Amino acid sequence: MATLTVLGIAQDGGRPQPGCLRPCCQNLTQADYRSPVSLGIKTENGTTILIEATRDLGRQLKIFGESTIDRLFLTHAHLGHVDGLGLFGRETMSARGIPLHVSPSMQNLIKSTPAWALLLEQGVFEMTEIGNVEIDDVVIESIAIPHRAELSDMHAFVIRGKVHSVLFLPDHDSWEQTLSAHDAVSIREWLNNLDITHALLDGTFWSGGELQGRDMSVVPHPTIQDTMARLGQKQSGDPEIYFTHLNHTNPVNSSGSIEHEQVTSLGWHVAFEGQQITL
Repeated sequence: MATLTVLGIAQDGGRPQPGCLRPCCQNLTQADYRSPVSLGIKTENGTTILIEATRDLGRQLKIFGESTIDRLFLTHAHLGHVDGLGLFGRETMSARGIPLHVSPSMQNLIKSTPAWALLLEQGVFEMTEIGNVEIDDVVIESIAIPHRAELSDMHAFVIRGKVHSVLFLPDHDSWEQTLSAHDAVSIREWLNNLDITHALLDGTFWSGGELQGRDMSVVPHPTIQDTMARLGQKQSGDPEIYFTHLNHTNPVNSSGSIEHEQVTSLGWHVAFEGQQITL
């Protein structure tokens, strides 16, 4: 059967984040480093699929156990999700003909960005739309999600295998907007409607006061506290929920923190690099 591997769990800046002098980024060992959010999928026939192209591609391919990939999917155009696109080019991997699954607005952005357009001209990528894409024993479905659209729109993915189905929702602005867009009154109702067994959810921030001296409305994300307040205790029939896309300030980065314990005490989880889900 196909296998999904978590290749990164950090917000776009990674951990430690450049320029951060706060305790959360000091005295970290290599074991504490985290790459921007990404997934690798290997089908039963050996086809390799990457979701998100981060600047830590080399490290993430080692976690994946692969030297290259066969297909690439992107959720949206924000930093951390796309800043590794150039690594597939002549200067590094010199890849050829990789199907690049992106939305129409993302296609337009790639064509109008010189460094990325060059990758198309050189045959590194062959752009194709997202939608419902069947690859061997895996189906990847795209779901439009409200999120800051300065550059492109945003799509979550549901990855369906023979046994399990996983929602990958690393970014969105708020549960109010996401649930409204999909005619659901609660997170539990929406996840049930999606018919999934696992969910990797936006856990960027633990609380609303995390970015000291910055207006968090500029980078809106639902906090883990908000998500847990809406969900409460895990119930029978709920999918396994893992928080990902963790900002460097997020205390759940530490498995020994009180906040991490609060997550697990309710029956939920924090994603970790190298985590695998059999699809």
